[in-house]
Amino acid sequence: MSANFRGVLYAVITAILWGVLAIALKVSLEDLTPADISWFRFLLAFIVLALYYYFKKPSYLRILRSPPWLLLVATVCLATNYYGYVRGVELSSPSIAQIFIQIGPVLLAVSGFLFFHEKATTRQVIGLILAFAGLAVFYNEQLQVFSGGGNSWKAGVVWILIAAVTWAIYSIFLKVLVLRYPPMQLNLVIFGLPVLLYIPFIDLHHFLNLGVVDWGILMFLGLNTLFAYGLLTMAIHYLEANKISVILILNPILTFVLMAIISHTHATWIAHEHYTLMTLAGALIVLTGALLTVFRSRDVNRQKTV
Repeated sequence: MSANFRGVLYAVITAILWGVLAIALKVSLEDLTPADISWFRFLLAFIVLALYYYFKKPSYLRILRSPPWLLLVATVCLATNYYGYVRGVELSSPSIAQIFIQIGPVLLAVSGFLFFHEKATTRQVIGLILAFAGLAVFYNEQLQVFSGGGNSWKAGVVWILIAAVTWAIYSIFLKVLVLRYPPMQLNLVIFGLPVLLYIPFIDLHHFLNLGVVDWGILMFLGLNTLFAYGLLTMAIHYLEANKISVILILNPILTFVLMAIISHTHATWIAHEHYTLMTLAGALIVLTGALLTVFRSRDVNRQKTV
């Protein structure tokens, strides 16, 4: 399996996990605060990862004693991203959150060309343009909500934008760190430090009132953190930042599809959302742009192996 294919595979799985994430978060917010959810997600992910390396590679735990300062900054950014995104979902909706969080992958793509000197072919540039244009078309109907969403919705958008920017900064720093450290070793600090940072803002009593289904959703959110960010770290190690960005902006499509299915079933446990043929056309454009950007031609691969 080539490094490029591994990077694409890891990024695709991450996009799928994030596509389901917003819906699960919206449901959990009925009983927990954004800080509660973010804290538990990091806690579960850290416990699982730390136990694994305690038995498999104890030497990896040494990074917890003296983590590099760049990793600390990246971790604070990610902790801010988690809270901002959950808060944004709480004040708006899963689909609206998925619209504005895409600023993060866009900034990451730009950073690939500006800071990491990643070369862009003509096909990649066209692919990026198509992907972003497709997003504009795909979200056109949803953006109409902005004019009548009220102060709560606008505050939610601000929180999501904060989450997007801090995620991009985190990803840029991580791109530097994976050159010096094993990707999953970095996640020990990335998952562990926020557990301490969130403690002053959580209320443990909220967890005592959760039912079996609520705990199931919360466990899913924690494991989603572990696998999504673990795979993202691996993707950043194997794949260029601009390619990862295009793959990640596909995750809203899954969110919209799932919300459409839920709305069709007339479920009462989450607010319904509706889509038009225009959003479907936008999705097709996004997919086309992603394919042009991510997959290399055989000629390019032959030149690299000669």
